[in-house]
Amino acid sequence: MLRVRERLKIVIPITIFIIFVLLYMNTKSPIKAMIVMLAVPFSLVGAIWFLFILKYNISIAVWVGMIALMGLDAETGVFMLLFLDLSYYDMVRRGKMKTYEDLKEAIMHGAVKRIRPKMMTVMAMFMGLIPIMWSMGAGADMMKRIAAPMIGGIFTSFIMELLVYPPIYAIWKWRYEMKRGTVDVSKLSIPELQKH
Repeated sequence: MLRVRERLKIVIPITIFIIFVLLYMNTKSPIKAMIVMLAVPFSLVGAIWFLFILKYNISIAVWVGMIALMGLDAETGVFMLLFLDLSYYDMVRRGKMKTYEDLKEAIMHGAVKRIRPKMMTVMAMFMGLIPIMWSMGAGADMMKRIAAPMIGGIFTSFIMELLVYPPIYAIWKWRYEMKRGTVDVSKLSIPELQKH
């Protein structure tokens, strides 16, 4: 366990860095990548609480589950940002992005559109992971400790992405991209508008 703990001190930061690099390559924005990475501490809260409820100690299997949870968080966070971006740039194209109220409307529209696919994603993960918690065969103890942080983390990540991402996105867009005023469509690159 001590040997693995020393190795995890290297593996976990490398994993987080690789996730960040992949997010940056996908979004082409360090700010968007950092917003998605915010899901990691929020999901770890749920993972740790679920481990505490089940009275599981931190083990190698638990760390494997937490590393897998980081990847799931990044995946669902990217989808949330995609829906917010689509809604935002749709209103920009229509020339309706003039005030903070317009920005709020676009973000609420994008977040509401994300609820159903997010629920479907979370429920699919739960349906795949919950049966593991009742398994009794060989290797069940290890599999339970891998699944437990993922189950707890998915729940808090779901809440965080719907309640925390939109306000952070709004603050970023209003203060830094919109500069507290109307978006000038002429300053947006044509590939960026076409992409969105």
